[in-house]
Amino acid sequence: MRILAINDISCVGKCSLTVALPILSACGATVDILPTALLSTHTGGFTGYTFLPLDGEMKKICDHWETLGLKYDLIVSGYLGSRAQIEFVKDVRRRFLKEDGVFVVDPVLGENFKFYSGFDEGFAADMGTLCALADYILPNETEAFFLTGEHDASAALGKLKGLCPHPVITSVEQGGDYFLCYEDGGERRLPLRHLEGNFHGAGDVFASAFAGCIANGMPLERALSLTAELCHRAIERTAREVQDRKYGLNYERELYLLTDTFKNA
Repeated sequence: MRILAINDISCVGKCSLTVALPILSACGATVDILPTALLSTHTGGFTGYTFLPLDGEMKKICDHWETLGLKYDLIVSGYLGSRAQIEFVKDVRRRFLKEDGVFVVDPVLGENFKFYSGFDEGFAADMGTLCALADYILPNETEAFFLTGEHDASAALGKLKGLCPHPVITSVEQGGDYFLCYEDGGERRLPLRHLEGNFHGAGDVFASAFAGCIANGMPLERALSLTAELCHRAIERTAREVQDRKYGLNYERELYLLTDTFKNA
């Protein structure tokens, strides 16, 4: 099983590709990476960070890969820094995904109903065209709103179903309850245990573990349940052990959930 992870490299902060590599490896996959940008740290809570877009290198990397005949069972796409990178990832999917392969998109746009720096409505519209090529999309509640214009989770899910077969809204709060909202032959909801606070990197942990579960052929409901359990345990551990949460989740000691699950796969 060979997986391609497309995301940035944030050298400090435990997110994006530095999370995807160990988590997908724990699922038993061979993992290749296509970095979209190089940052000294992630952008949530750090100041003075460096940022180097890698558009030119992405093209060179993929041109070389084509000479190797590389094909992937699953491609998972995360942070994309420009509209040009969105278009490029569409081409990566066309060139490198196996005919029966799976495409997972984490449409990174924002949180707390605010766009991340550099993103806007036009960028969200372009991201929607990438989501339309995916088998699974993993927006948070904010990103689901930016993609659909709907605040209500059920209404947003209905519109997202028009984009891809299996949308998953990864974090919904309604009347003090927290849940995942997803499409699987109809709207389904998975209750979530909630801890107050902002835990950087949780979305990347979720997307990586979910992609690994799907790549192993796990049914959607089970994949979401296992992924949510891993994230909750990592968040609980981080709340106990980490004072400065911008440095990311302490997920490493919880990876046995994945290695035990897939050790005989």
